[in-house]
Amino acid sequence: MKSEPDDWELTWMAQDITTTLTGEDCFEGKSLCCSDTDALSQGDKEYDDILELNQFDGLPYSSRFYKLLRERKELPVWKAKCDFMDTLAKGQFVNVSGSAKTGRSSQIPQWCAEFCLSVQFQHGMVVCTQIHAQQAVDLALRVADEMDVNIGHEVGYSIPLETCCTNDTVLRYCTDDMLLREMMSDPLLERYGVVVVDQAHQRTVATDVLQGLLKDIALQRPELRVVLLSAVEPEPKQLAHFTGSAVPLIRLESPGAGEVVHSSTGDSYFCSALRLVLEIHHSEEEGDVVVFLVTAQEIDLAHDILCHEGHSLPPDLGELLPVAVHPGQPGNLPILGEEETGRTRRVFLTSSPNEDFFWAAGSISFVIDAGLEKRYVYNPRIRTNSVIIQPISKGQAKSRKQLAGPTGKCFCLYPEDRQLPAETRPHIVESNITSTVLFLKRMEIAGLHHCDFIDRPDPGGLMQALEELDYLAALDNDGNLSEMGIIMSEFPLEPQMAKTLLASCEFDCVSEVVIIAAMLTAPTCFMVPSVDLKPEATQCHMKFQHPEGDHFTLINIYKAFKQCQQDPYCNVEKWCQDFYLNHAALQMADALRTELTDTLKRIELPVSVPAFGSRSNTLNIKRALLAGFFMQVARDVDGSGNYFILTHKHVAQISPLSGYGAKSPKLGLPEWVLFHEHSFSEDNCLRTITHTTPEQFIEMAPQYFFYNLPPSESKDILQNILNHGASQYEEEKPTTSHEEPREDQTYDRCVIQ
Repeated sequence: MKSEPDDWELTWMAQDITTTLTGEDCFEGKSLCCSDTDALSQGDKEYDDILELNQFDGLPYSSRFYKLLRERKELPVWKAKCDFMDTLAKGQFVNVSGSAKTGRSSQIPQWCAEFCLSVQFQHGMVVCTQIHAQQAVDLALRVADEMDVNIGHEVGYSIPLETCCTNDTVLRYCTDDMLLREMMSDPLLERYGVVVVDQAHQRTVATDVLQGLLKDIALQRPELRVVLLSAVEPEPKQLAHFTGSAVPLIRLESPGAGEVVHSSTGDSYFCSALRLVLEIHHSEEEGDVVVFLVTAQEIDLAHDILCHEGHSLPPDLGELLPVAVHPGQPGNLPILGEEETGRTRRVFLTSSPNEDFFWAAGSISFVIDAGLEKRYVYNPRIRTNSVIIQPISKGQAKSRKQLAGPTGKCFCLYPEDRQLPAETRPHIVESNITSTVLFLKRMEIAGLHHCDFIDRPDPGGLMQALEELDYLAALDNDGNLSEMGIIMSEFPLEPQMAKTLLASCEFDCVSEVVIIAAMLTAPTCFMVPSVDLKPEATQCHMKFQHPEGDHFTLINIYKAFKQCQQDPYCNVEKWCQDFYLNHAALQMADALRTELTDTLKRIELPVSVPAFGSRSNTLNIKRALLAGFFMQVARDVDGSGNYFILTHKHVAQISPLSGYGAKSPKLGLPEWVLFHEHSFSEDNCLRTITHTTPEQFIEMAPQYFFYNLPPSESKDILQNILNHGASQYEEEKPTTSHEEPREDQTYDRCVIQ
C-alpha cells in the first residue's frame, strides 16, 4: 500500500483542482474555473485505479456523483462556468441572468462553495436565498445529492420553523426573510464569504431590503462576494445599485421556446385553459402540462373540475392527474430525473410568481398561460390591501414560454399584440411596510444605519408605518426603537400581533394568546369544501365555536387538535378531515407556538399557567388583543351587521366564515367588535372578529390615538363614556390594572405603554 502522502498527491494530480491557490492568488484574479469536477472526466482515463476524493468531506466519490456530473455538464449554465469563476475572483459583485431551467440556482452556489474552499473558508461559507421555503428545501436536497455529501452537514437549509444545517455547513439555502432575521444577531453576515440572492427579479420586499443592506455591508467587508441571480436581464438601475456603475453581467444561454400559440379569449381564459388541457390529453402527445391561472380559488376549482372530468375519460388515454401548486405553499412538485410510471399525465395548476418552481421539470411539454397575475396593493389611508388583476411582465411571459422547452408548445391565452409591462413592479412600493420599518429600526441599533433601496417605498406608506409603530409604543420620542420595539422585533410576527403577545405577559394570558398568534400567523386551518359539502363543513366548524368570538374559537380548535394528538386511538389526519380542518396548517401553528414560547423564555418573559374558560382569563385575552389591535375596531351602526370602522370611516360586513357570520337571520350580533383583517376589495368583510366593549377600547387604546380618530358618531359615543361613564368601567377593572398596585409579580411584568 502506498503511503498517505503519495496517495494524497496522486489524488490531487488526478483531480487537477486549483484549491492550492492561496487567498492572495484568488483575490488577485487568478482563474478558478478549472475545478475538480471539470477535471474528473480527463483524470479518470489516466488514473482509473485511483479513488477520487470529495474535497468537501474527504470521502471517495460514489458512482452516482459521476452520473449526476454528466447530467450537470449538459446544463446551459456550464458554458459560463469559467467566465463566472473569473468574474467572482476579480470583483465583489456578479449578476447572472438566465431562466430557471439553465441550472443557475443549483450550479452557481456550488461553484461559490468551491471558491470559498479555495481560500480555506477564511472569509466564511456560502448562503443562497430563495423566495419560497419549499424551493429552498428542494434545491438543498438536489445540491447535496450532486455534491455527494449529506444533507444537513456540508449542505443544508434553513426555513421558517425548520433548520437542517450545522455551524460547519459550507452551503446553506434559506428563505430571504430568514437571512434578514439572522442579520439581527450578525449584522455584517460575517459567517459568509459569498451571499447568493436568487430570484432577484421578483423584487419582493425581503429581497429588496436584503440588497439595500448588502450594499452597506459590502462597503464594510471588501472580501465579501455578492452574486445576484435572476430569470430576466436586470434593469440598468439594478446593475448600478451596488457600485454606481454597471456590475458584471453574465447572460446564460436559455433553452429556446418551442411553438407559441396566441389566442384572444377575453374573460373566459379559465374555461379555455381547461378545454386545452382535455384536448392535449386526448391528442395522446407525451408530456406534462403547466397551467398558469390567476387566483387560488381558480386553482382549486380547476383541480376539482379536472378530477371530475378525469374519471370519465377512456382508460386507454391514461390517467389525468391534476396537481395544485399554490404560491408559497408546498405541493407535489416535479423532481429532476424522476421516472415516469405508467401513462399518467400530470397537470400542474399554479399562478404567479411560481415560474421558478419548475426548475427541475424535465417532463413538461405544454404550458398554458392566462397572462395575468393577482397583486395586493396596500392603501395606507384605509390600512388594508386592494386586489388588482393585471398583465404579467414581459420577463414573466418569456420565462413561462421557456418552460415547455424547444420541442414543447406554449398556449398564450391573450393576443400577441398585447402590451405587457416591461418590468415587474417592486413590492416595496405597494406593500404594508410596518414590519420592514420595525426591522430596519432594529438594524440601526446593530450598526447598519442606511438601507439604500433600488426603488424607495411609497412616502404615504412609510409615514403610516412610522405612525403605527408610534401608536404601538415601539418608538421613543426621538423616533428610535424603544425597549418595547426591541422586544417586539424579536418575534417573527406582525408588529400588532407582537404587541398583543407582549401585553399578554401583563395580563396573565400568555398561554392562550400565543395560540391565537400561532393560529393567525399560520395558513388558515379551515378547509374550503365543494359547494355540496359546505353545509356539513359549517356544522362541523360550529362545534368549536366560542360565544366570545373567532379568536377564542381558534383556541378551541387548537386544544381539540392537541387532545387528539395525545390520544393513542385518535388518527389526527382523519380527525382533521372529518372536521374539515387543514392538518398541515395546524401542524405549522403548533410548531410556531413552540417557537414563540421558546422566544418568550429566551428573553425571560413570564409564561402564564393556562386558565382558558375563566371569566377573568376571557377579559384579559380581550385586553391583550386590544393592546395590539386597537386600530382595528368597528361598531354596528344600525343593528343589522353594517360595521363602521373607526380609523377610516368605511362600512363593512362580517365574513360568512366567521362564527358570527353564520348566524341567520342576523340577530344578537355584537355592537362593538375587534377584527383581525379587512378584506376590502374581495368581499368587503371583517374576518376573525371578537366581541369587545367601548369601555375596554377606551382602557387599552393610547389617548393620542383616540383623539386622532376622524369625527364620527362612534367617536362621540366613546368621548361621552370617557367624560361621564369613567366610574362605571373603573369599578370593573381587576387588580392588575395600570393604576392599582400589583401584588407579588411586579418584577416579571413587561410594560405596556
